[in-house]
Amino acid sequence: MTSLAVVPGSFDPVTLGHLDVIERAARIFDEVHVVVVHNPAKSAMLPVARRVELIEQSLAEAGINGNVTVTNWSVGLLVDYCLEVGATVLVKGIRSEVDVTYETPMAIVNRNLANIETVFLLPNPAHAYVSSSLVRQVSELGGDVSAYVPPAVTRFLDEESAN
Repeated sequence: MTSLAVVPGSFDPVTLGHLDVIERAARIFDEVHVVVVHNPAKSAMLPVARRVELIEQSLAEAGINGNVTVTNWSVGLLVDYCLEVGATVLVKGIRSEVDVTYETPMAIVNRNLANIETVFLLPNPAHAYVSSSLVRQVSELGGDVSAYVPPAVTRFLDEESAN
């Protein structure tokens, strides 16, 4: 039986912490779908298509390929996507107790709605404090975010700030 997991997120932008979680999920599961989801509670910096491109570039440059597919989902519940593709597991990175508090109710509801389990992966300590919102804020104020994001994202942000 093939195991298919979904790693969802806004990935606005993708960070080294995200790549760490994706890479580890790809070692655990036969197939991984990285799904860029729209979060109506967040104001996005990047359009969804650009986020998908940056994730694909970042994965390729990091040598994470083969069993990882990148896509997006903006209609309906994330568990609907899981059911559509045959995924039985969601993988979420957990940085702190705040993430646990936020993610636990969603994990329970996803299990109740569609029998989709959630696996929480703890971060590499080097990335435990990094979030996309922190990266956006530092970048928007002209700071160097290259220590927090893959090279593809650094290049993109540098090009954007030059324009």
